Amino acid sequence: MTRIFAAIIVILAMGSPAWAQAQRENLQIFRDVSNQVLQYSRFTIFDSVDATVHEGVVTLSGKVTMPFKSTDIERRVAGVEGVTAVRNNVTVLPVSQFDDELRFRIARAIYGNSNFWGYGAMRNPPVHIIVENGHVTLEGVVNSHMDRVLARSMATTFGTFSVTNNLKTDAEVTADLERL
Repeated sequence: MTRIFAAIIVILAMGSPAWAQAQRENLQIFRDVSNQVLQYSRFTIFDSVDATVHEGVVTLSGKVTMPFKSTDIERRVAGVEGVTAVRNNVTVLPVSQFDDELRFRIARAIYGNSNFWGYGAMRNPPVHIIVENGHVTLEGVVNSHMDRVLARSMATTFGTFSVTNNLKTDAEVTADLERL
C-alpha cells in the first residue's frame, strides 16, 4: 500500500509548469493524507483505502471491515492542513463469518509463506486481502511477478468464489510512471 501511495505521489509530481505550484500543494496534501491513513492504528491488511487530491478536495475510495474505520479515516483526513473537503466513497464490507474465516486463512497462508515473511515484518504490510461475499481481491505492491502469482495461488485454495489479483510489481509501477 505504501508503494502504491509513493507511485501516485510521483505521478502527481509530474505536470506542466503552469500548474506546478498547485501540483506541489496537492502532492504535499496527498503525502499527509496517505500518512494519516497508514498511521491509523485500526487500518489492517483487510482494509484498502485509496485517495486522490484535486485543489484541496480529497476523494477517498476503497473498502473497510468496520463502519467506524470509514468515519475515523475521514475525520483524520479532514484534519490535514490544506484539505478543503473530503468526499468519502469508502464502503463497508458486509459482516460475514465466512468472509472473516477466508480473510484469516488467506492471510495466514500468504504471510506464513517464506516468500512473504519480509512483507509481513513491515509496519504496513503491502498485500491487502479484501473479501466480500466470498469474492477475494488482492491489492498492493510486491517485489516480483512470482510473488504476485504465488499470492493469487494461495488465495484460491480456500473455497473462494473468485480471486481478483490487483497486485502490481515494483517494476510495473516504475514502468507506469515512465509512461507518464
